[in-house]
Amino acid sequence: MDVFQVMRDLIDVAAAHGMTVCGGHTEITLGLERPIVAGQMLGEAEPRQLPVPERILPGDEILLTKGIAIEGTALIARERRGLEKTLGEDWLRKCREFLKSPGISVVRDARIALQSGGVHAMHDPTEGGLATGLLELAQAANVGLLVDRDKISVFPETEILCRELELDPLGLIASGALLIAALSRDADHIKNALRREGIPVESIGRIWEKEKGIKILAGGQIRDLPVFPRDEIARFFEGSEGGQTSYAVQE
Repeated sequence: MDVFQVMRDLIDVAAAHGMTVCGGHTEITLGLERPIVAGQMLGEAEPRQLPVPERILPGDEILLTKGIAIEGTALIARERRGLEKTLGEDWLRKCREFLKSPGISVVRDARIALQSGGVHAMHDPTEGGLATGLLELAQAANVGLLVDRDKISVFPETEILCRELELDPLGLIASGALLIAALSRDADHIKNALRREGIPVESIGRIWEKEKGIKILAGGQIRDLPVFPRDEIARFFEGSEGGQTSYAVQE
């Protein structure tokens, strides 16, 4: 691939979002079959408009856009050979296209949510999946939370893939979804604004006091949110066996 074309694409995408490419460098590393681009972003915002975990309050609703685990589904379908024998080539092709549709960008999700008001914090759950993203959000805000497993949207393709490979979708890399902590009174307004733009979103839980812990309602019981020492996709590609996550039931 032409490195100049890569840079032109970067500049075009940055310009479309009102951003400036500040600089960087190129290098050649042996053994890589495709280009890898790494970068960082800086931005400016009014302090009162900046969504940061410190603004989260007990009673806030937790919203989740699109569903889980978009990137994990695509990566497994693209990298794991032999799945077409059991799942079918057409089905796998759809999974591979998850990187583009629904896509792994949350720029539109975040922009619409912020413009709708009442957003206290946002987080894009990536490595470690939704469960790790929720844990990181709660720890950064020094709060607890409760999420409802039945409200968490999992794509049918992801459900089938995880069931076939004994993976837990809650711990599978989840780029493409956006977690939003919002004032309860503004949650419906934010959801309606996202849905008008064709972005699925659901309320999956709420923030509560730290002393109540980080919990999930599953199977009619309130349990500890599962903790994943590593992303399910890493465990899968390393060849580990088993896929069940243990839950501690709250008495």
